[in-house]
Amino acid sequence: MSTDQTIRIAIAGGGLTGLSAAFYVCRMADEAGIQVRVTLIEASDRLGGKVNTLRRDGFVIERGPDSFLGRKLPMLHLARELGLLGELVGTNPAAAKTYLAHGDQLRPMPKGLNLGIPNDLGAFAHNSLVSPLGKLRALDELRISPKTTDEDESVGAFLERRLGREMVEKIAEPLLAGIHAGDLYKLGLQATFPQFAKMERQYGSVIRGMIDAKRKAPAAGTQAAAARSSAVGGAPIPSTAFLTFRNGLSTLTESLQSRLQAYNCDIRLGVAAQSIKRGDDGDPASTYLIGLSDGTEIEADRVLVALPAFAAAPLLSPHVDVSALSRIDYVSVANVVLGFEQAGFGSRLDGSGFLVPHAEHRTITASTWTSAKWLHTAPPDKRLIRCYVGRAGDESGVELTDEALTAAVRHDLRDLMGLKAEPAFVEITRLRRSMPQYPVGHTAAIAQLRDEMLHALPGVYATGAPFDAVGLPDCVEMGRFAAEQMLRR
Repeated sequence: MSTDQTIRIAIAGGGLTGLSAAFYVCRMADEAGIQVRVTLIEASDRLGGKVNTLRRDGFVIERGPDSFLGRKLPMLHLARELGLLGELVGTNPAAAKTYLAHGDQLRPMPKGLNLGIPNDLGAFAHNSLVSPLGKLRALDELRISPKTTDEDESVGAFLERRLGREMVEKIAEPLLAGIHAGDLYKLGLQATFPQFAKMERQYGSVIRGMIDAKRKAPAAGTQAAAARSSAVGGAPIPSTAFLTFRNGLSTLTESLQSRLQAYNCDIRLGVAAQSIKRGDDGDPASTYLIGLSDGTEIEADRVLVALPAFAAAPLLSPHVDVSALSRIDYVSVANVVLGFEQAGFGSRLDGSGFLVPHAEHRTITASTWTSAKWLHTAPPDKRLIRCYVGRAGDESGVELTDEALTAAVRHDLRDLMGLKAEPAFVEITRLRRSMPQYPVGHTAAIAQLRDEMLHALPGVYATGAPFDAVGLPDCVEMGRFAAEQMLRR
């Protein structure tokens, strides 16, 4: 620690995790009377990571994630602390319907399912997307013995073992793989959908588990509403499952940046952390030297690595085994946002959008009818549609030229929606190496990595998407927890 008893903290990574960690460490230190000097290091020219809102001509356009789960309280706690509760908006209740692409048609998402698992057997019996044999195989799940070990497996292997291959390909793949843009047969169950394994252990059947969860849903919803109300001090906020901010998710990151500037946080943009080394021959009480891409070094008593796995691994590899990070592949995706005039649009947006199974061989993997789902995102006489491109095993569309990518997306929209209107504008965002693919055994491997870091790099912490955080509220919570660790040590 520096001689004036000021704790010097370096945070590598200015995405939502790093921003949250920096904010909480400044705020907690201020409240506790602890002197800190925080340096936030970000390789790009802006803070926020994948959170990136474009505001133009009355439109609110998300280039990255567009919302967060309202039941996850860390985001609500942060919004309350930043004075942003009044900015929260929910989804349009009239746009609850979701479609699934099948051939050249959009069919309503089958009823009686939750995350691709049957939870209403009567409704599932009328599912027109699954063959009679596929339904019988799925219902056999009620009789299949549960696995007797806790060994991790892929999501695809688990669902095929329990429900059969047809359910995986026609139902689960577009619903679940789309969340991670991944291959269900490569994604680890414990890191992505651990609730499935828990249901198998508890009920002997994932279908029974989902049916029981549906039965308990009213009571669980009441409890969740009470917890949410408590989190926001009773302030009125939308009750929809997903929430965002009226002027986009960047409202949050911009507010965090403003607070950090008020705390005199040293924000370094356009410079990357390239090395971490001990400042005093390995003495456990010594400081660390963070080597930066501009040739300078920062001394720090605590270090937080909040970077993608491929950027975190080189920093940590001289000190610990980083194979847990090296095994994480990243998929590149693109968002194609099209703005239209209402006059001449010619298509009815009566839902939130549609999903496209991999077997359909489309450029689009999913589409959000943004102006229908989120009423604040477009002027009343405009329409806004967002299309997603790229998934594990098929990232070629991401690298098409703007003209070719726009043409391919419009071709799919014409086939599936009958949408022939000429867009007033097209915004394309390519997010290369943006979607982490958590392999089988990931959770245990990360736990082992953290244990090694505890002994080899005391005072150095790592968190974020490669470690714990999947959604935005998880990023906030892991940032807050890391702040507590750094101040408590």
